Amino acid sequence: MSYLPEIFSFLFGLCIGSFLNVCIYRLPVSKSIVHPRSMCPHCGSFIDFYDNIPILSYLWIKGRCRHCRTPIPFRYPVVEFLGGLFALGTYLKFGFTFEAILYYAFIATLLVITFIDIDHQIIPDIITLSGIPLCFAASFFLPTVNYIDSLIGILTGGGSLFLVAWIYNVITKKEGMGGGDIKLLAMIGAVVGWQGVLFTIFVASAVGTLSGLAVILQARKSLKLAVPFGPFLSIGSIAYIFFGPELVRWYFNLLS
Repeated sequence: MSYLPEIFSFLFGLCIGSFLNVCIYRLPVSKSIVHPRSMCPHCGSFIDFYDNIPILSYLWIKGRCRHCRTPIPFRYPVVEFLGGLFALGTYLKFGFTFEAILYYAFIATLLVITFIDIDHQIIPDIITLSGIPLCFAASFFLPTVNYIDSLIGILTGGGSLFLVAWIYNVITKKEGMGGGDIKLLAMIGAVVGWQGVLFTIFVASAVGTLSGLAVILQARKSLKLAVPFGPFLSIGSIAYIFFGPELVRWYFNLLS
């Protein structure tokens, strides 16, 4: 049995992950993602191609810039590995199809959003506001969601979080849910539909609550600690893409 397609998928995803790191670093500071070529943010030295090989280069130079020896964040190989892992996962789940390409592009976008939100507590509008119409257009090519489901998903996703944010603001007179999360869930709804939105909110809330409690207990910080919600929405939507419909059917069969 040949594993060449799986190997190719993973290696392709590693390369995409390397590009995602560029987006994660440059988009929040409004820098071009195509020019200039990769350089050390500390000393400004350009990075040679042999120091830009996903994961392997990080290990070879021991996680430090070859020129100034400044430590390179461990996030870089993590994002590269996740890029490879999800490329392999989409291939195994959907095969070498246009559907797999669309889902992988969506997941790659969520990876960028996740790490930007972790680093800066923002979700750039350039991603979500352009992503909503693009994801809606993708619904015409996805067998699991049609354009009506996609449109309802956009309204359900964006509308539900907007309502939560509005109610919280009315009660507390404070902003509790960022506008970036609202636009992100609208973008997610365009791909997974309204059922996927409900699944995403449930998983994101559960994982977010557990993670927030863990951080509070470990750091002994206030219950008012701000935790970015974007990464949990991303986790929920990715979980739905791979396992959601099967889990939903299993749940309703269990109730019947």
